[in-house]
Amino acid sequence: MARIMFIVDSDFEDSEFRVPYDQVKQAGHEAVIVGLEAGKELKGKKGNETIQAEVSVKDVSADEFDALVIPGGYSPDHLRMDRDMVDMVRAFFEQEKPVAAICHAGWMLAEADIADGRMLTSWPSIKTDLINAGARWVDREVVEDGNLITSRKPDDLQAFCEALLRQIDEGIAPRLGMGMGAEADLPSIH
Repeated sequence: MARIMFIVDSDFEDSEFRVPYDQVKQAGHEAVIVGLEAGKELKGKKGNETIQAEVSVKDVSADEFDALVIPGGYSPDHLRMDRDMVDMVRAFFEQEKPVAAICHAGWMLAEADIADGRMLTSWPSIKTDLINAGARWVDREVVEDGNLITSRKPDDLQAFCEALLRQIDEGIAPRLGMGMGAEADLPSIH
């Protein structure tokens, strides 16, 4: 059984939290909601979800977990203002554990300075932010570049969750080439 950290703050995209959270648990793994403050009530931006941060980011470390999920919405924008959260994301990346970011969660990858040299996707409005952070942005349902898993939107959740669970069970994906023709490095099924 793997232990998966979900970093969440208010105004998260409801389905981008709920679907991966439920799928991780259905696969037999432990899902832990980590926020800025333990016990804080967090509401989804659509109002469908109200969850509670189980533990504060200050009270855990990446060493205790096997993977990280960052739901989108406005939550990543709030979280990237907190140095401990940014350091946590970087720690997962540096330990070569899966880091799964969907929609606006790419902001956190840029803030943690881990987008540079990586092929990523995201919600289209943050494409320029990721390019400016050194990423090669592509419009794909899911992109796995080493331990970074990115998707664009709620419609991509099935592929996003499949990639996350595969990396948890089988190890991280190979790095994608960043040279000319790197699009060809992406599997055609995505």
